[in-house]
Amino acid sequence: MLDFFTTMPDTIFWWFIMSSALVMSIVAAGVLIPQILLIAFRKKLFDEIDERKIHHSTVPRLGGLAFEPVILFTIFILLVFDVHTGRLQLMEELGENILSLSICVCSLILLYLVGIADDLIGVKYSAKFVAQLGCGLLFLFGGLYISDLHGLFFLNDRLPNFMFWPLTIFLVVFIINAMNLIDGIDGLASGLSGVALGYYGFVFLEIGEYTFSLVAFATLGTVIPFFFYNVFGKAEKQKKIFMGDTGSLTIGLILCFLSFRMANVEIAPTHTCLSKVHPMFLAFTPLMVPCMDVVRVFIYRLKCRKNPFMPDQSHIHHKLLKLGMSQHVAMISILFFSAFIIGVSLILSKVMDPTLLFMCIVLFYSVINIWMHSKIEKNKLNMK
Repeated sequence: MLDFFTTMPDTIFWWFIMSSALVMSIVAAGVLIPQILLIAFRKKLFDEIDERKIHHSTVPRLGGLAFEPVILFTIFILLVFDVHTGRLQLMEELGENILSLSICVCSLILLYLVGIADDLIGVKYSAKFVAQLGCGLLFLFGGLYISDLHGLFFLNDRLPNFMFWPLTIFLVVFIINAMNLIDGIDGLASGLSGVALGYYGFVFLEIGEYTFSLVAFATLGTVIPFFFYNVFGKAEKQKKIFMGDTGSLTIGLILCFLSFRMANVEIAPTHTCLSKVHPMFLAFTPLMVPCMDVVRVFIYRLKCRKNPFMPDQSHIHHKLLKLGMSQHVAMISILFFSAFIIGVSLILSKVMDPTLLFMCIVLFYSVINIWMHSKIEKNKLNMK
């Protein structure tokens, strides 16, 4: 049986591996999440209901408990399969990237434990922030850093250490928090991360970075069953669940890991559709919507003289709800907007100055938010 895989053409074999990763993690998460739901309802481990929350039913927030075990289980099973087929390419890549992959796993374990503690008993934001800083330092030690912006913001040369060290730590903390804070309505965080993971999986597969494609597809398969329970599960039937901080921190860290890796990959000229794409847009475009939203909300809270770290209802999904959209329609609208930003950025980054393109995207996003804000205020006046 294994001889069949040995003689299989490379393209077909790697598509089989990635499809297997997707299916295995879907099945594993699909089995594990109902068990988490059962335990959560028996032990009455629910998300607290307050005036800021959109939901008004008892819903567990422990969905993220399934993420890390399923992802690691899927990856290591397929690494073993790669060895037994005699291909050994995944193992060779693992050997080449053992330091960065080990750092990723260590960071995942750290945030996973912090997330569990927060979902069960609550953890101060300062403690989570320290853990995220620790992940940033681990990234630096593991050789995962952003040292070249490739002309973005007119920085064409490799950054000196005193610049790219704090930049790397800042980006790690920023991306993790962006995914954590965008988790405000059903399916939004998992939907946005699903779009990003699918993107990273296909791009890494296209350029021959199979280990990282495997990480992306294994994570995507874990997110899909959660998305189903989160969006379509009924709270009254005890089938609905939230990912909690365990899930959002885990997903944020993996997206950060994949984006950093892609930012440091050299695309061969043979990959005609990707070779001319600006490296920073190739790596970080899938994360632009949650990242821009966090920056806008932070500035808005400072403008209103509010604590920028205290939650409120100023995120983009809250605005869409105030415009009369349902949670599902708001979520789908943001997912399509993210896909649109990805497509436009990849195309235009081939021909436009990266700094100008970045400013145009930010301006476009700002104009949309200004329009939504004026529309909401107008609706309030009409109601009076």
